[in-house]
Amino acid sequence: MASGTKPSFATTTVGLAVGVTAAVVLACAGGAFLYSKHHMQSLLQTARATALAEGDLIRVALEHQMIENDRTLIAKMIESFRKQSWVERLVLLDRAGTERELRVPADQAGSSRVLETRQDQVLRTVVPIRNRAECYGCHDPSHVINGVLILDYRTEEIGREMAHDLRWMVGGTAAITLLLVGAIGLVIRVAVLRRLQRFETTARQIAGGDLEKRVPAAGTDTISWLAREFNTMADSVTGLVGEVRDQRERLETVINSIDDGIVVLDSQRRVIAANDAFLERARHSREQVLGCQCRELTPGGCTVRDCPTLACLGNGARQVRLCERRTPEGTVVWEEVHASPILDSQRKLLHVVEVWRDISDRRAAEAHLAESHRLASLGTLASGFSHELNTPLATVLTCVEGILRESAGSGGDTAWVHESAAIARDQILRCRGITQHFLRLSRGQKGLGEVVDIGPVIAAVARLIEPTAREHSVKVDLRPAPAGMHVRADEAELQHTLINLLLNAVQASKAGSEVTIEADTAEQVRIRVIDNGCGINPEDQKRIFDPFFSTRQGGTGLGLFLSQNFVRRWGGEIRVESEVGRGSTFEVVLPALEAA
Repeated sequence: MASGTKPSFATTTVGLAVGVTAAVVLACAGGAFLYSKHHMQSLLQTARATALAEGDLIRVALEHQMIENDRTLIAKMIESFRKQSWVERLVLLDRAGTERELRVPADQAGSSRVLETRQDQVLRTVVPIRNRAECYGCHDPSHVINGVLILDYRTEEIGREMAHDLRWMVGGTAAITLLLVGAIGLVIRVAVLRRLQRFETTARQIAGGDLEKRVPAAGTDTISWLAREFNTMADSVTGLVGEVRDQRERLETVINSIDDGIVVLDSQRRVIAANDAFLERARHSREQVLGCQCRELTPGGCTVRDCPTLACLGNGARQVRLCERRTPEGTVVWEEVHASPILDSQRKLLHVVEVWRDISDRRAAEAHLAESHRLASLGTLASGFSHELNTPLATVLTCVEGILRESAGSGGDTAWVHESAAIARDQILRCRGITQHFLRLSRGQKGLGEVVDIGPVIAAVARLIEPTAREHSVKVDLRPAPAGMHVRADEAELQHTLINLLLNAVQASKAGSEVTIEADTAEQVRIRVIDNGCGINPEDQKRIFDPFFSTRQGGTGLGLFLSQNFVRRWGGEIRVESEVGRGSTFEVVLPALEAA
């Protein structure tokens, strides 16, 4: 049977029927042939006996008439016998008869015999007429016979009778054969094929997933025994299938629980298996992925130019590659690809297993670690710089204070000297405060806090940011703060916070735009920095205060993080409202203090 051809019990039934029919027909045909031969011989034997008896009867009658020496009566008798339909020929020969070849041989003299001539179409009866004492008056006593009677019978009637009997016998045999074949077919179908068909139905149901289906096994015959053996085999197969299914489910559960994308490729780099993490990465369903080549899977396809699977197929060794991939959302994802070979018992490479591991967080952590190391180094340098700067600042401060003492009370043209010295002293004190702040940060020390007047702090910050704003062609609008707004904080940290917010606002604004800083108070002090720049995405607003997160090229991602920590240290909070394309508002909220 050709591969893929489905066997049919109808075909089996037809085959059995044809086989049984052929066997029965051959048996009946052989029996009919033997019977016909025997029947023909019986008919011929009967015809021989009849012909011999009739020949003897004619002989007796002829002998009687010959004794009477009535030749006319003998001729009439012969002529009368010749007219019979079954008589082919009737001849009476004397010893001087012309047909010498028909004379009876010497060894058969004194007996009658039936001969078959003309290809068995004629039964010839040869009856010798003995020379008896009554005949001695006319015949020589030394002769054994006085003549021969030849009687030929036609055999066409025997043949027609034989043909008629044979037709009836063939017809009857055919009818009996059909009935016998039908009965045998019915018995086979009911007793064998229908029961065997249960095996086929059960096997299909088991193959279709109904592992509990079994063949009825009642009875003690061979098919019942076969059914019990089949059920035993089905029980064993069901147990094995269940165990394999459980093992497969456990394996799939384990593989799908892995966060790394796992895919199995054949020698043509077609996907033959994949876990959920890889499907999520490829953004395709399992049906779409299976059978496809890995490079066709977009946007999750391989973007490694030096394909690790090709290298693994080439040398049979494990390969590791780094892959940079950009998602449809525009996010850059770094992945580490491990390609490992699967070998058979002859060390022939069958498949390649790729493991895709997202290392974006690790690379970000490494970058953050490097940045932290750099900042720590800068902090160390800043600590040393601040320490070294304090000495010349103290010297300059001493000189400026001396100038102030000398110019105190002077007027006229030298009054400006006193005023400039006072400004220089304030800036020197501010520089010393900044260096002290850096020293505390480098040493991990916290300030005790002081009462800070918001108005002067905002004005000082606006003056400091003015040069940067002019460089970006941005105007800083300082709105006067109400008098008497005080908070408890570290003045340097508060200035640092406001400088960061103003600097971010200036850098986010277009040339010719305006940045506003204002303050008001009720139960809390609120300082707002308002710009009409590019704004912040809603997704980024959740992360702008995270360390090392920055939306600006070249940013460290520490400005807002430190500012938030400074403000929270003194019981405050930084709030943000932003809309893409319309600008942002950062609000510093601190607990208010009474002027006293």
